[in-house]
Amino acid sequence: MSEPDTMPERDVMEYDYAIVGGGPAGLACAIRLKEKQPEAEICLLEKGSEIGAHILSGCVMEPGPLDELMPAWRDNPPAICVPAGRDEFRLYTRARSFRLPTPPQMHNAGNYIVALGELCKQLAEHAESLGVEVFPGFPGRHPLVEGEGAEARVVGVRCGDMGVEADGTPDGRPGPAFAAGVDIRAKTTILAEGCRGSLSKQLIQRFRLDHDATPQTYGLGFKELWQLPAGRSTPGLIQHSVGWPLDNPTYGGSFLYHLDEDRVYIGFVVGLDYADPRFSPFEAFQQFKHHPDMLALLEGGEIISSGARTISEGGLQALPRMDMPGALLIGDAAGTLNVPKIKGVHQAFRSGMLAAEHLAASGTPEGYDTAFRASAAGRELHKVRNIRPGFHGGLWLGMANAALETVLAGRTPWTLKTHADWDSLEARASARAHGEQAAMAANWHEERSLPPRDRLASVYFANTAHEESQPVHLRVADTSICATRCAEEFGNPCTRFCPVGVYEMVADEDGGQRLQINASNCVHCKACDIKDPYQIIDWVTPEGGSGPNYQTL
Repeated sequence: MSEPDTMPERDVMEYDYAIVGGGPAGLACAIRLKEKQPEAEICLLEKGSEIGAHILSGCVMEPGPLDELMPAWRDNPPAICVPAGRDEFRLYTRARSFRLPTPPQMHNAGNYIVALGELCKQLAEHAESLGVEVFPGFPGRHPLVEGEGAEARVVGVRCGDMGVEADGTPDGRPGPAFAAGVDIRAKTTILAEGCRGSLSKQLIQRFRLDHDATPQTYGLGFKELWQLPAGRSTPGLIQHSVGWPLDNPTYGGSFLYHLDEDRVYIGFVVGLDYADPRFSPFEAFQQFKHHPDMLALLEGGEIISSGARTISEGGLQALPRMDMPGALLIGDAAGTLNVPKIKGVHQAFRSGMLAAEHLAASGTPEGYDTAFRASAAGRELHKVRNIRPGFHGGLWLGMANAALETVLAGRTPWTLKTHADWDSLEARASARAHGEQAAMAANWHEERSLPPRDRLASVYFANTAHEESQPVHLRVADTSICATRCAEEFGNPCTRFCPVGVYEMVADEDGGQRLQINASNCVHCKACDIKDPYQIIDWVTPEGGSGPNYQTL
């Protein structure tokens, strides 16, 4: 699991606890650990250029866990913090929308619409004031594992090297500004990387943590911040929808959160278990924005920022074991999001605080998985465990199943299974028409009037930046498959499911096609790592600080 020591000697830093990830789970864990054990040496690594730079969430937050962690947070709220007001749940057709009863899980009285990245900055400041060492721009690249078999144990992480230049090989070569990544060694390592974390993925496989779980399933979410003409927003209004432009078999829907100062968050989430290889989630989001209801709201406004990321949707049955020798998984690194609520932040806080309390009390990661499943966070996931898998039968069957599960509060005597997203695509020759979905995705762009005009424009609004000379951080094990099997069987779906045009098929010198990877576009959503039907794409962390720089998202 560890990288061979072929580079110059590395600096080594030793801690009691090393936390990988500067999101709500990691920060909550760091703060609570320092409160419980003031003498403990704790570091927190964040791959973004600053805390919050890579944070993207809906985000309507249940404040209870944050009240427990930092009771005075309302005295200095984040830059965007709007009390939740009226809830609406709507069904969209191509030209109309219909208001439906709001599901109980989507009632938001007492909640807050917040910019999670801004909140995380404040949490990091609080953690530092307690003595936690916070290191932005330090991506964990390799897990450090000692021993073999039953004796294997995580002993820390190796940070990514800096100043590596591309030379045609996956790992590149040291450039003139090369600096070897430091080894962070710790008695306990806590992985809080968020959805599909690269270290978490390696360790889940290494320790077979998902042996008793059903496959994790994911959604790809888009979010934009808009400044509207005066008087158009209704601060606190929270709207969710299902329906158009998605067809019945395709899971997903929209959110629209009205902020103060004539601003709105608008977003769209698509389940990555969709079947049609011609489908483009990015195009579906742009279609939704051109629905008559959305055009009336957005036209004349200005897009401020945008982003995309994946979310873990598998629920309780897809949770891997969350503890292993020397390490823990917390928050979305494990998949603790409550899908029917469309909320994961309160669960991330809960899991991070519980991990800290467990470690402080027991001194070992062992037993944390059992403690989490028995906690309020685990019980919440148990209640809703069958709702998301029920949509594998389509929208209407899924809504009927959700109603049953809600009435029975999850007491049904069965647990539905999930299935992996990567094997859900139908071969192009046998793909269903999926109504008008694929045709609209291919042709609707001629009528566009709202930004971003295309996927490359969305890169600009995400403030994405990567050092162009570094090796490509999207590793494709066999690119010959792209021009042969994948082109024939699926029509290269990576060119459509990637929200920012990282993957492109271009002409080669022999008159054929080859894969071109535009790695500098990447917003670190991980959709390629998840949806690739051959599982030959491996997303690894790029040079420290690279990636998006989300503003008030």
